[in-house]
Amino acid sequence: MFSKLKSCGLLGIDGFTVEVEADISNGIPVFDIVGLADAAIRESKERVRSAIKNSGMDFPVRRITMNLAPANLKKVGSSFDLAIALSILAATGQVQSTVMEQCMFIGELSLDGEIRPVHGVLPIAVCAMQSGIEKLVLPEENAQEAAVVRGLSILPVKTLSDAVRHFNSEIKLECLKEGVETVLENRIRHLEDFADVKGQESVKRALEVAASGAHNCFLVGAPGCGKTMLARRMPAILPEMTFDEALEVTKIHSIAGTLPAGTALMTSRPFRSPHHTISDIGLVGGGSIPKPGEISLAHYGVLFLDELPEFSKKSLEVLRQPLEDGVITISRINACLTYPAKTTLICAANPCKCGRFLDPSGQCTCTPKQIKQYLCKLSGPLLDRMDIHIEVASVKYKELDNAQQGDTSEVIRNRVDRARKIQLERYKDIKIYSNSQLQPVMIAKFCRLDEKGKEILKNAFEKLGLSARAHSRILKVSRTIADMDGSENIKPVHLAEAIQYRSLDRKIWNM
Repeated sequence: MFSKLKSCGLLGIDGFTVEVEADISNGIPVFDIVGLADAAIRESKERVRSAIKNSGMDFPVRRITMNLAPANLKKVGSSFDLAIALSILAATGQVQSTVMEQCMFIGELSLDGEIRPVHGVLPIAVCAMQSGIEKLVLPEENAQEAAVVRGLSILPVKTLSDAVRHFNSEIKLECLKEGVETVLENRIRHLEDFADVKGQESVKRALEVAASGAHNCFLVGAPGCGKTMLARRMPAILPEMTFDEALEVTKIHSIAGTLPAGTALMTSRPFRSPHHTISDIGLVGGGSIPKPGEISLAHYGVLFLDELPEFSKKSLEVLRQPLEDGVITISRINACLTYPAKTTLICAANPCKCGRFLDPSGQCTCTPKQIKQYLCKLSGPLLDRMDIHIEVASVKYKELDNAQQGDTSEVIRNRVDRARKIQLERYKDIKIYSNSQLQPVMIAKFCRLDEKGKEILKNAFEKLGLSARAHSRILKVSRTIADMDGSENIKPVHLAEAIQYRSLDRKIWNM
């Protein structure tokens, strides 16, 4: 007796179709699963056996061989339980197999036959749709997440018994339909607003520039000056996510198991703020069973690293490649996985160990050597990925006591949207979306300076002691400032503002 059903495995953030084959023959009773299955799948033998028996059906006391094809790809997780159980029942004639041929099955079984939710449902649903599958059968708790995929019928089931009775036409379960437009319309708005921040107008401006050009930003200031408060409001001024962006972000969080309960689609840009004790694997992803790291969980959003010098050197250095390429590749014996990592990196640090180096009161107790050693924990190549450096001054009392509010996040986001649209139009033929992605050959084309601008840049290098790596960063940031101003050309005022955003390249930090 033989039967074959379809399920789905995960490779990175994409799914691949798995054929679950069951062969039941005479011989010594044994239950084997082949096809490069991990420990969770091999343990499914006992879950499937108990679930079938406790659902009032007969488990065959014969030789059972399950094959998960293709056999050369690693299968991980408990999501194959439902397909394995139904394949055995189909092979023994307890459920009609013909009506299940155009279905894909995922779900973990409990010992009493209940179907439990699994991770990674959205990429599985996308895979099912792209493979021409008509119906995806899955746990009730995962139904809303899968229903955002157009062109696919979603059949939520609660127990193994319900699934069997449905395919035997004893009961009829209703398919779920979800309106994608409704999900996007009901997107969660950020509660933290830039209007709540007192003072710090220059820092707000710098963050608006960073958002407008997708530039990485480094905030340096004394403890309590508002670095973290400002960074947490950064997602509120980024452009709202498109459906394709929301789909990709949701896939990553679904695989990682960090998708909030009851969330069908992540419609707000993610904000991730890991503690400085995080490992390099936790930051960029990996592990024996590879999972996305914080930089991928912040895809299309903001990755905030507070107290940057306190992070381990190894953890910071592994960020360099994904920040440059926008992806992180994890190589293992059985597979090579690629996770997207297009994120805006916001870093914050004290200017010295005591944190008072920039304090006008002059209470800093650190020697020049200690100040240099503190920030020397950060390598030049990492700082090279930071387009904007901004010194955050302490807020004065009169600013705190001021009842007048600044621009709201919505107002700032509208300005950011205008600048981003200019960039999308300019770079539509070279397939980049922001000024931060400009390569040297593109900088020469899109960031031209007039003679006065060249003279200003030359003087800045000579008088402020700017490093050579600051050159392209200044040009890219000045291009963004010009776009915010609606100017086709980079003017001296745009260039002058961009030069101010390279504070860590000045001689004061290289004493």
